[in-house]
Amino acid sequence: MAGYAVARLDEIADISDGREPLRPVRHHFGITSFGINAWTGRAAGDRIINEHEEEQPDDNEELYLVLQGRAVFELDGERRDAPAGTFVFVPPGVKRTAFAEEPGTTIVALGGTPGKAYEPSGWESWAPVHPLYEAGKYAEAADLGLKLVAADPGSPGLYYNLACCESLAGRKAEAVEHLRLAIEGSERFRAFAAGDSDLDPIRGEPGFTELVGSPGPG
Repeated sequence: MAGYAVARLDEIADISDGREPLRPVRHHFGITSFGINAWTGRAAGDRIINEHEEEQPDDNEELYLVLQGRAVFELDGERRDAPAGTFVFVPPGVKRTAFAEEPGTTIVALGGTPGKAYEPSGWESWAPVHPLYEAGKYAEAADLGLKLVAADPGSPGLYYNLACCESLAGRKAEAVEHLRLAIEGSERFRAFAAGDSDLDPIRGEPGFTELVGSPGPG
């Protein structure tokens, strides 16, 4: 019999990056072909989906399903009521957020880029590190990030975020090495690195130049 896995929503533990807590469905099952996660608003009025937009034409398109409760979506400033059973499809370029109208409202989100194979970035795994990064505790963030990449070495996004923290913490050699692993895992991180100010401290390093190109202003 082929392997399979079964889990109830409440069996997948919440994680948080300091914003809206989520249940990392994709990471829980080890899914690598599409992105899927779930968010629950504990109380009426809680923001469930962080406000954002996929800014580039080739960014993710996203499909949201209100699994339980009742939500209200704000889509480019337009409010749309969304009771349980409602699908909301949002293409790139539309600013979106959602709020719980009832306690326990849960939204499942799926995403992918049209015409491209899905690449897991590992951003869900990085969520516990984000508060340390936001607080400027870059060395602590890097230490925790090292543990995360050891547990999930196949996520180039984890290596990239770790490289950013190490760069800001003054760990130049480690930052260059982990940036290399990020780019080897996904070419898109080469373009990210070219303009990311977190990497300015290592922009003059020979290893950085070999990976990304000649140093820019910084």
